[in-house]
Amino acid sequence: MAADPDDALVAAARAGDRSALDALLRRHHDRVHALCRRLAGNEADALDATQEALIAIVRGLPRFDGRARFSTWVHRVATNACLDELRRRGRRPVVGLPEERDPETAGPLPDPRAEVATEVIADRLEIDAALAQLTPEFRAAVVLRDLCQLDYAEIADVLEVPAGTVRSRIARGRAQLARLLDPGNHEA
Repeated sequence: MAADPDDALVAAARAGDRSALDALLRRHHDRVHALCRRLAGNEADALDATQEALIAIVRGLPRFDGRARFSTWVHRVATNACLDELRRRGRRPVVGLPEERDPETAGPLPDPRAEVATEVIADRLEIDAALAQLTPEFRAAVVLRDLCQLDYAEIADVLEVPAGTVRSRIARGRAQLARLLDPGNHEA
């Protein structure tokens, strides 16, 4: 296996190099936030969970043992921090919908690309709303696979469950998503 590109930064950060720690956090911030955004279902909780995850990464760095890639460990810490934050607050993910445009005052969309962007945003909101209805176990497995593109072994490491459980959660989560996204086309 090739060396993890984070190895040198991890070693330096563990030795007390604050710039290495800063570089590690900056390198992984966007992925941590994207993961928290999808797991939390709304931006406010995602920002809180991202902050908690980054704090947990800093505090846990001395205990990082290198058995998994650093990025896999970061996904595990972020997933746990996000789910813990949601449990602590007793919140279920909530997805807000954009306010309706008033066709009387808004006028036509001048750029045809704006229509495509609107469809993409609507699709994303629909997917986020469907994800929010999954149990945290299914949601985490699906997000780690389909958004973060981790392989099954990495997801098993992140969630600390066997690979067979990961496969089952992904299959069941995707099946639930399919039913939620196309309720008129479900099997009895």
